[in-house]
Amino acid sequence: MSTSTPPRLPGRKTAEQLADELWQAVRATDEYTATDVVLRALDEGVDPETVLLDVIAAVQGKVGEEWADNRLTVAQEHAATAINERAVAALALHAAARTRPTRGKITVACVDGEWHALPARLLAEVLKLRGWLVDYLGAQVPAPHLIAHLHRSDADAVALSSSIATRLPTAHAAITACQAIGVPVLVGGAAFGSDGRYARLLGADAWAGDARTAADRLAKDPLARPRTDHQPIDDLPHLADQEYTLVARSTAALVRTVFTGLEDAFPAMRAYTELQRDHTAEDLTHIVQFLATALYLGDTELFTGFITWTARILTARGVPARSLPPALRILARELKDFPRATHALESGIDALDPVHRSTAGNHT
Repeated sequence: MSTSTPPRLPGRKTAEQLADELWQAVRATDEYTATDVVLRALDEGVDPETVLLDVIAAVQGKVGEEWADNRLTVAQEHAATAINERAVAALALHAAARTRPTRGKITVACVDGEWHALPARLLAEVLKLRGWLVDYLGAQVPAPHLIAHLHRSDADAVALSSSIATRLPTAHAAITACQAIGVPVLVGGAAFGSDGRYARLLGADAWAGDARTAADRLAKDPLARPRTDHQPIDDLPHLADQEYTLVARSTAALVRTVFTGLEDAFPAMRAYTELQRDHTAEDLTHIVQFLATALYLGDTELFTGFITWTARILTARGVPARSLPPALRILARELKDFPRATHALESGIDALDPVHRSTAGNHT
């Protein structure tokens, strides 16, 4: 999450110093010290929004980077995230007595299938600090439940969060459903692209790259209420070829086919442990899901970006990424009658070539 850095005040630690203290506590899975860092900063007069966005959010970003570089295990990443969530809760309790709603009402939720709730929670707390009455619904909110809540809550707007691009088709359905009952939608999170390109493509009323920008946008002027009697124009005409639907529905079968093909290409895979086989199947599932999402959005770059990221993640874990091009070729053969899918897979193979040369050079 990108945030501007506030000026340092006399006698107070900088946000960078506080973030370093919090990181050390989080890295050591020391919840008590982590909470103390946050509460002490508040008691010393550091602005709560600064603590949320320039300290806690910054540390959470480092947690993700350390996991990606294989310096944190999945268990450590989960523990670190849980500590940061409790730090946010401690801050929220500390600030609750000092803030009262003076603005309208916002519902904040993650799209269905999105388990990364901390970015949405950070936004919810920032909006509370800014005077909004907030309904925070948390992770993985199915669209029907979200709409049922909106019918009861009279919210001025919905803020939807998604970090994983494969949730974008679901996000599109949620955006459309909210607008159909007259509630405008602001979206944010890594899934929507660093420049908000997918927010615009999917028809969101507004996009923000971080919680501070989102709060500023909502404070600037109210989001216009969508017309419920207006039939939206089909803005994804490429879906008429049914490639997205057919690939998405065939995910399990495609994964089985590719797995079998890789065993033939790499006989050593037949000796994999059950855990290794599960991890391989999981990686292949992600590949097919990202391919389907790229077909939904009509954006090959989404797929190539995921493939090169996957190669780097595998390499960081000591897993040779040389099996990725064969996997994509097997998929391309299976989907030879799907021109957009074939193009995306060929682009993925081409994108892996410089990555392969780079990683090979690192091991010589």
